[in-house]
Amino acid sequence: MRKPKLIPAAPDDTEAAFYDAMHHADIERLMACWSDEDDIVCVHPGGPRLIGHAAVRAAFEALFANGSVQAQPERVRRLDTGSCSVHSLVERVEVLSDDGPQHAWVLATNVYVKTAQGWRMVAHHASPGVRTEPLEITGPGPVLH
Repeated sequence: MRKPKLIPAAPDDTEAAFYDAMHHADIERLMACWSDEDDIVCVHPGGPRLIGHAAVRAAFEALFANGSVQAQPERVRRLDTGSCSVHSLVERVEVLSDDGPQHAWVLATNVYVKTAQGWRMVAHHASPGVRTEPLEITGPGPVLH
């Protein structure tokens, strides 16, 4: 008998479930973190913008074909507005190299909305970080556009 799905009480619950599903390469649990909205969006580092459940699922299935993803969210900054929560974070990703396990850094933004089914992800945007631990700028930074 399958366990009933839990309704995430907070965006942090959904985020924890998302990264746990990546750690276990569990596509069903990962997709359960996403909203039922048609316009969910996902961008993997250096990849195209993926829109919709089929595109997001296919990208994670391809990623999991190589095994699980050991990404650990760190330095999470949260902006909560009641029914929407935006998390800016650094993902510490373990990668295997000829010298053994190494860490890569990915800069990510996860957006969650409160639904009748609890908090669900509507966007995951990840960008390549730097080879060393990334620096954070907390004051005025460079203007890009």
